[in-house]
Amino acid sequence: MRPNSVKNAWKNGKQTIGGWISCDSVYVAEMMGRTGFDWLCLDMQHGLLDYNDVRDMLPAISLSDTMPFVRVPWNEPYIMMKVLDAGAYGVIVPLVNNREEAEKAVAACRYPPDGMRSMGPIRAGMYGGRGYVQHANDEIAVIAMIETAEALENLDEICSTPGLDAVYIGPSDLAYAIGLPPRGDNDDPKHVETVHHIYDTARKHGIHVGAHTGSLEFTKRWLKHGFDMVMLGSDTAWMAKLAGQELREARQETGVERAPRGEDY
Repeated sequence: MRPNSVKNAWKNGKQTIGGWISCDSVYVAEMMGRTGFDWLCLDMQHGLLDYNDVRDMLPAISLSDTMPFVRVPWNEPYIMMKVLDAGAYGVIVPLVNNREEAEKAVAACRYPPDGMRSMGPIRAGMYGGRGYVQHANDEIAVIAMIETAEALENLDEICSTPGLDAVYIGPSDLAYAIGLPPRGDNDDPKHVETVHHIYDTARKHGIHVGAHTGSLEFTKRWLKHGFDMVMLGSDTAWMAKLAGQELREARQETGVERAPRGEDY
């Protein structure tokens, strides 16, 4: 079976940097796959993607050495099994609150006797190659998002769930969980302390830990802290940020104002 280079990196004490894809574009998936990320996540929760989009975009990422991950919209076994059969090598599960929900996510991603995943890797078998069924349980990454007050209360139970590879911090919802306004890159001392607590708890239980960021500054911060997987940014955010910066600069330096809308008919 094709090895999961992200899990191999973790086993060897190496960190990984990933990107996020929210728009439903095969071209964007292929382009970002060739950029050099260790992993890319197709976002079915808050992105514009449904299963049909993911089905078409996973092969585009597969043209590169980047590992294709999917954040599913909910902790539902059927959609996890579908994206795995389509060729995802990692599943990020949002809003995991307790040990039972973590066990449910793991079971959906593992073939018996380790789980309840149904047999039928229709594309995954081609992408993964010979031995996929025999080795998928070891190669597929199962990642639970920690982002609620209940999850923080049950953090030890979640992080000690057998078969769970990593926890992943969703900073905006985590801010909600500790009584702060939602913000991605968050310098509030309470938020930083909570992120450190999640990191330390994951390490205590011997699993890996990831962080969602929205800037190079925070990506470097959490990599220097020792996080195993850090998201550098997303397709739509980079597009809006760079376009906005250069447009503002062009207008400021040339004095060209925005064209008037004109009269409605």
